[in-house]
Amino acid sequence: MHHTHAVHSIGVVHTSFHTKAEAPIQGAFVPDAEGVLEVHEEFEDGLDDIEGFSHLILIYVFDRGGEVDLRPVPFLDDRPHGVFATRNPRRPNRLGLTVVRLLRREGRRLIIKGVDILDGTPVVDIKPYVPRFDSVPEALEGWFSGREARPKPVGRE
Repeated sequence: MHHTHAVHSIGVVHTSFHTKAEAPIQGAFVPDAEGVLEVHEEFEDGLDDIEGFSHLILIYVFDRGGEVDLRPVPFLDDRPHGVFATRNPRRPNRLGLTVVRLLRREGRRLIIKGVDILDGTPVVDIKPYVPRFDSVPEALEGWFSGREARPKPVGRE
């Protein structure tokens, strides 16, 4: 038996990326891309002590993701893979995850860097990035192994 819980936006990301074509493939490829995460007023208390973390994990909604594609052809390859083996936005629950650098907090605005998210994207959660918990240096990269950044192939998302 499974239970569904409604997920609501806790804030919105403001970036210079206004279209899917402008957005980078991964935040790691654009370490200098700056943005602002504006947390809704009712959640501001949840930001207490966030300044102590250099990096944050953002969980957000691909609100412009298009139809679900269970076997997409990702940007860094030319053959299809199962969606759960990719970072493709056309996922069943439309959830994205990225790690950003926290530069500073200004009230309920978090100034962040290394952002690969479209302007106006709703954020549903923020978690501190804790290297002890979140970094797995010996992890295998699967089909991503050896694939460096490349320009986005035209017409793909």
